[in-house]
Amino acid sequence: MRKVIILLGLFGLLAAMQVMAQDKSIITVKSGEVSNGVVILAVHQTATPQVAESFMLHCNKGMADCKVVEPGTYVMVRLPKNWGMYDCANVDLYASAADPASGEKLGEYCLIQK
Repeated sequence: MRKVIILLGLFGLLAAMQVMAQDKSIITVKSGEVSNGVVILAVHQTATPQVAESFMLHCNKGMADCKVVEPGTYVMVRLPKNWGMYDCANVDLYASAADPASGEKLGEYCLIQK
């Protein structure tokens, strides 16, 4: 029984470390559409007033965590390399007020740089 508790504690610690190691940022979804079975979100991120970046988030419409979200502000978490369901830089989206460690994930996407 003690081994099970230690093992569960270890998994909890690893999960907490993983969330802390992730790169999270505030983004603005400008628009979303479905094209040929691919959900495409146009995204804008402002790191500083001098540095702004636009990119796309893609996912396959039939996947469980793939949906068109409403335009607005969200928290984007970049997942570590080789994490996620796509062969690209994977990101998760959360509501702007949500804590990625405990909040509900709105979707998982592939980040496409312009």
